Amino acid sequence: MVESDEYCTDILTQISAAVTALDRVGLKVLDGHVHGCVRDAMAEGGSEAEAKAAELLEAVERFARMR
Repeated sequence: MVESDEYCTDILTQISAAVTALDRVGLKVLDGHVHGCVRDAMAEGGSEAEAKAAELLEAVERFARMR
């Protein structure tokens, strides 16, 4: 759009739509991680559960910073 000299607000609208779409994909990936890897590790307990909990918190923090 930039190369074809589209109107600036149209470009910004498309950027906003892309960011929103990526946020939604990120939430779906995070949901899958929680309901798969993290849940399984928590069920097993022990050091793996602690590691997955820490990993989850780091992932959420990273995801929240991107917004």
